[in-house]
Amino acid sequence: MIRKASARIDLDRLALNYSKVIETVSGKKIIAVIKADAYGHGAVEVAARLEKEGVYALGVAYVSEAAELRTAGIKSRIIVFFDNENIGDYFRYGLTPVIFDRGAVGGFAEAAGKYGGSLEVHVKIDTGMGRVGLPAADCVDHILDISRIQGIKVGGIMSHFSDADLKDRSFALLQLSRFNAVIGELRSRGMNFIAHIANSAGILTFEDAHLDAVRPGLMMYGYSPVDGDHGLLPVMTVKTHIISIRKVPEGTPVSYGRTFVTKRPSLIGVVPVGYADGYSRLLSNRASVIIRGNKAPVAGRVCMDLTMVDVTGIEGIKEGDEVILLSNDIKTGLTARELADHAGTIPYEILTSLGSRALREHVGTG
Repeated sequence: MIRKASARIDLDRLALNYSKVIETVSGKKIIAVIKADAYGHGAVEVAARLEKEGVYALGVAYVSEAAELRTAGIKSRIIVFFDNENIGDYFRYGLTPVIFDRGAVGGFAEAAGKYGGSLEVHVKIDTGMGRVGLPAADCVDHILDISRIQGIKVGGIMSHFSDADLKDRSFALLQLSRFNAVIGELRSRGMNFIAHIANSAGILTFEDAHLDAVRPGLMMYGYSPVDGDHGLLPVMTVKTHIISIRKVPEGTPVSYGRTFVTKRPSLIGVVPVGYADGYSRLLSNRASVIIRGNKAPVAGRVCMDLTMVDVTGIEGIKEGDEVILLSNDIKTGLTARELADHAGTIPYEILTSLGSRALREHVGTG
């Protein structure tokens, strides 16, 4: 028996969502964010499709992710957001690092001399995220110093919004103002680069933040971080099957802690997916699955390897029936957004958890 769930990734839907980005930003460069295995959708396959669609660059978190793409034959520009180590691999694989620490540039400069080449870098400015980046208040002279180092070319300046959904834009406006002040000063002093700060929320609702390039992430996978679906189509469906059906009397406790007790004679279906497979324990007694077109609520606590669902009243139900855990059909109420609401989290976590641990099948004509 195959233990894990299976994920169906529709690359044609990915391309449609990517076309929405193109339509929205009107000619800006697109840096498609495919870190975390393309949010659980499969980085190699997603990158290959985006490369066909003409993407300007791909964004990953670490060099290991970029190396996987290069090994698979991906030739697009790859920007690595958070890895100032493994410096030799930037030259070996032709990658673009993001410099986010004052002390990191020396290692890259030394490597440029060693490998006898030139390395393009992007510099990260902390405008209020409080995570990584050179402080906006005093970064200009340091960036100018970086731009003068032999073998180093500053090709981009970037920052990141701290409010992922931008529902309250007041702090985002402050961040953009800080960022614009930095890039304006750098350009007035002769530097030439692309500037980018807009994430998916910025792309969809904050035109002033589009600048020279944008970095879509969640919206490419079919979800809007702001209100409304904006014509986006979820890309991933996750399925499993029933391995057992138990007929139990009224008053029967189900799963750990006896948090679910049947209120009638019931049929309880068992599916071979649990929190070890990315189906969160926080979905216990809250989420539902779809079987034969019917909603079946999760019954009791999600276990490490198994989840129980109440299939009472589903006509023709039998062992082996398909179970939809996550749907790409927004009409079902079983998308990553609904699951995230049940679990008290965000769609990003649902997608990366379920998608990365499932057996994936990629479809789409291209």
